[in-house]
Amino acid sequence: MSHFNPTPALTLPLKGRGLFQRAFGGLYAITPDEPDTVELLRKVRLALLGGARVVQYRNKIADGELRLKQAEALRALTREFAVTLIVNDDAALARQVDADGVHLGGADGNVAEARALLGSGKIIGASCYNRLALAQEAVRQGVDYVAFGSFFSSTVKPGAVAATLDLLRQARRELDAPIVAIGGITPQNAARLIDAGADALAVISAVFSPADIEGAARQFSNLFEQGKPA
Repeated sequence: MSHFNPTPALTLPLKGRGLFQRAFGGLYAITPDEPDTVELLRKVRLALLGGARVVQYRNKIADGELRLKQAEALRALTREFAVTLIVNDDAALARQVDADGVHLGGADGNVAEARALLGSGKIIGASCYNRLALAQEAVRQGVDYVAFGSFFSSTVKPGAVAATLDLLRQARRELDAPIVAIGGITPQNAARLIDAGADALAVISAVFSPADIEGAARQFSNLFEQGKPA
């Protein structure tokens, strides 16, 4: 696993699950497809006030100009809160806005290319769906975290492959890498994923759809606070 230094607030190189969970894990808020940049920033600010530790910029309907504008604005906002900004799919955009890293899906290029573009100080995450072997290979190639899902029915990706809690438990035992869970996660089912070994929960709808975004984010953040030593 690569060393990385996501934000100015995190001054030490990080490696391994324990440090990840304290400095990078928790609520991993993925942005909705919002064409209005002012509205996007309002929503993300509320999620950050609710305790989101990571923001992933994802907008599947925006053109290149809007994506750049929104990514730059989110870079400024996440620096204000000293949290990590990840760009979905696009390592070149991540480099352009000096994001903390990129998240790669199955068709988004390979780890070596992203590492060569971004450098050793940035985070690379990889979607591994419901395939432990894919995650093992991603870790071998040097990703900084792996993501599994969908664990529950998702309105964002209704046709997504299904991952199980048993897979998550097995991955926790066998992988020397932080694990992100994604797909249909709500405050009602999230604790099962944390108990099974997820270091972070990637959420779109259950954070950004409610009228009270800050409160929704806080529900997830509180789950990570529970069980910590006083």
